[in-house]
Amino acid sequence: MSRLGRATKRGFDILAAGAGLMLLSPIILVTWWLAARDTGVSGFFVQKRIGLHGRPFCLVKLRTMRPVEGSTVTTGNDARLTPLGRKLRAWKLDELPQLWNVLKGEMSLVGPRPDVPGFADALDDSDRMILSVRPGITGPATLRYRDEEALLSGVEDPEEYNRDVIWPDKVRLNRAYVENWSFATDLRLIWRTLVG
Repeated sequence: MSRLGRATKRGFDILAAGAGLMLLSPIILVTWWLAARDTGVSGFFVQKRIGLHGRPFCLVKLRTMRPVEGSTVTTGNDARLTPLGRKLRAWKLDELPQLWNVLKGEMSLVGPRPDVPGFADALDDSDRMILSVRPGITGPATLRYRDEEALLSGVEDPEEYNRDVIWPDKVRLNRAYVENWSFATDLRLIWRTLVG
């Protein structure tokens, strides 16, 4: 990605995330309060993820699960999900607080989804190019696996299937995104995300 491309992408991120936070803050506040009431803890869920150049950052989402220990892989029938959490995930409202991550420069609107520590460490040398861009709220792999939780519900070992099938395909999709990036592609991916 050229210097101009990076500047264009970052400028658009700042404008869009700022406008989005102003317009959507009432929805974020109401769903935060409902999530807190539903789970009995903070309505925000903060998790360490790996971002640009492999640097960790704290990703913010609306809480959709009860605070109990479990796998980092979530299936559609996961007992930790609350009834409200299922709706927030179905409507992707749990992702809205990540606009703050975008505004801070930790994320972009479009890019590879940020992995938890461990997965990013497993990238081989050529695939580490994925870490040369800011991770995104949406992207080609996000759209391909928008029904990932339902997919994982239908397999015998969700963690193994995620590790051996889904994650390598996401790496392939994310690498192709980085190699072929254009601002027009970002706009198309945002549109596909919004129209569902």
